[in-house]
Amino acid sequence: MKIQPFKIERYYAPYEFTAEHHLSPSDCESLSKQELLELADVESIKLWDNLSLGYTETQGHPELRSQIAELYDQIQAQNIMVAAPEECIFLTMQTLLNAGDHMIAVFPSYQSSYEIARSIGCDLSFWEADEASGWAFDINKLEDLIKPETKLLYINFPHNPTAKHINRQELEAIVAIAKKHDLILFSDEMYRLSEHDPTNRLPSVCDLYEKGIVLFGMSKSFGLPGLRVGWLATQQTQWIEQCLTMKDYTTICNSAPSEILALMGLRAKDQILKRNLDIIRANLQVVDGFFEQYQDLFSWHKPIAGTFGFTKLLFEQSSSDFCRDLIENAGILFVPSSMFNYGEQHIRLGFGRRNLKDGLEAFTDYLDKHYR
Repeated sequence: MKIQPFKIERYYAPYEFTAEHHLSPSDCESLSKQELLELADVESIKLWDNLSLGYTETQGHPELRSQIAELYDQIQAQNIMVAAPEECIFLTMQTLLNAGDHMIAVFPSYQSSYEIARSIGCDLSFWEADEASGWAFDINKLEDLIKPETKLLYINFPHNPTAKHINRQELEAIVAIAKKHDLILFSDEMYRLSEHDPTNRLPSVCDLYEKGIVLFGMSKSFGLPGLRVGWLATQQTQWIEQCLTMKDYTTICNSAPSEILALMGLRAKDQILKRNLDIIRANLQVVDGFFEQYQDLFSWHKPIAGTFGFTKLLFEQSSSDFCRDLIENAGILFVPSSMFNYGEQHIRLGFGRRNLKDGLEAFTDYLDKHYR
């Protein structure tokens, strides 16, 4: 299989752990091991203390899958496969798509959501967000993209990188289109449970549609990316079996410690989500103040979900050059829109971590020195 380099990951590689200020993360503030253990219930601690560091079940620990199933209405433990989030995308595309199939993906998007399909030999169309409408996705335009050979529709809400979040009516319209054309609906729900107001939370696609398959995990809203635990959930048990057959050629099974730590995180869901949402809401107020101060330099659509937003540069410089100057001269890391194959006018700003204020202060100093 020949596949293009993963731009954002190659961009992050030299900077993510060396930059003084990381202002473009997509995850919430990570918990420490001790914080997580202090939240764990008695049963999870017992599993942790008696953990064997041997091979694990390919599909995922039964207790973990049972706990994951509680996030859904129509899903049981047998309808879930645990794997690294990126691995889940790879396995889904490799299993459900063939050369010559047509796939539609939201755009801009995480590169693997379409690059893997391209490497298989699929024909691609992109359902593009409209910045002028607050990054809205036009349902009518989606219908126009469908072809007789369209097999899979990939969606991602809350959306990375724009942070656009749709409402229940829009989601149901998407599901109706998928049903009408008998499409597989692959819903990347990695930022689910990070809605700033819980009333904006949507049902999962795997509960709404029998041919839906969803991706979720511990990396984003739970603030546990180092566990490398994600999962696929679908009513189609044969898809899980097919992905498991393919998984024999990737990781085979999951990390035993990570599975138990993920179980702890899920059982402490309410406390962890409250912690992270408190950080997000406080930081978003700071971000709003920043963009009000610099509205001559940036445009900003305030998000209602997620840990980031996509801001447009209002001055004559490419976002790649701007970000390069920032990292080299001020130690500030942003992701330019070119890493999403989306031109040179935008950057992603993340506000899910506690050290946001320090980074914004350094950014403010840089802007006042060079752009005022």
